[in-house]
Amino acid sequence: MELPPLLRRAVDRALNGTTIAELASAAAVLSQRYREEQRDGKFHVGSDRDALAYLAVRLPATYAAVRTSFAAIAEVRPDFAPKTALDVGAGPGTALWAAADCWPALADALLVEASPIFRAYGERLAVDAHLPHVTWRIADVVVDAIDCLPCDLVTLAYLLNELGPEVRQLVVERFWRLTADTLVIIEPGTPAGWQRILAARRQLIEAGAHVIAPCPHAFSCPLQPPDWCHFAQRVARSRLHRQAKSAEVPWEDEKFSYLAISRKPATTVGARVIARPRKGSGRVTLKLCRPDGTAGEQLFSRREGAPFKRASRSGWGSSF
Repeated sequence: MELPPLLRRAVDRALNGTTIAELASAAAVLSQRYREEQRDGKFHVGSDRDALAYLAVRLPATYAAVRTSFAAIAEVRPDFAPKTALDVGAGPGTALWAAADCWPALADALLVEASPIFRAYGERLAVDAHLPHVTWRIADVVVDAIDCLPCDLVTLAYLLNELGPEVRQLVVERFWRLTADTLVIIEPGTPAGWQRILAARRQLIEAGAHVIAPCPHAFSCPLQPPDWCHFAQRVARSRLHRQAKSAEVPWEDEKFSYLAISRKPATTVGARVIARPRKGSGRVTLKLCRPDGTAGEQLFSRREGAPFKRASRSGWGSSF
């Protein structure tokens, strides 16, 4: 997946003049903080150098995970056309760019972010961009009041992993109350990230919400540790991205877990492919999560005709 051209050019402008050595050093520290899920009371992005490293190495991956999640919602809910959005823990506005790309009718967005540096870079990226009307609010999502009317689309992207376990349920409850239609939660595609998604899923189903994606059902998750539900989206790396990570290949796979949940039910579109398909000569094996609440592998052979063709075209995360 590529960034939208306007966002790609805005990121390139922001990174112009940054040395590779500075970028690589800051990117290594930033990646370590995200990987270790450090919660030491400090911002992951606390300086201009941190912000530039984020734009180079984390923004493309975050955009890809969010945009892929939105695409799954659009498939299941083709009638959903949000006009208002609330992005909680917005960073430099990454989810807003993904939402505007997916739903052009989006007109107004409130972006809540605790880091003034992120806000400053978010405003820089949005200069000359065709985005909805944006209001920024610097706030701590745990303790500060977020006074706004419920929004059609609410996103919590890579936020719960930065919060202590004692406040996550409160935050989910808080922003579900501010959801007029659909709430999307995205977490790293790790076993720990999946557990946070599962906890939010249980909480919201008990509150009367309808699961939209990726699950094709509202039963208990059929997967058991050490297995876990996650997805992957291939992300194109820019030249600076590769250099900052000392990488040679022009892409990386961003692994993520997500939950889209709504106040309105969605039409069931079938099973969900929950692992990379295994393809051989005349055969495809898909790992499916099914509408009846079960999950498991299913083999399709060429002699089955249409089902085999559908399986051959399926990818990790697609509906089947």
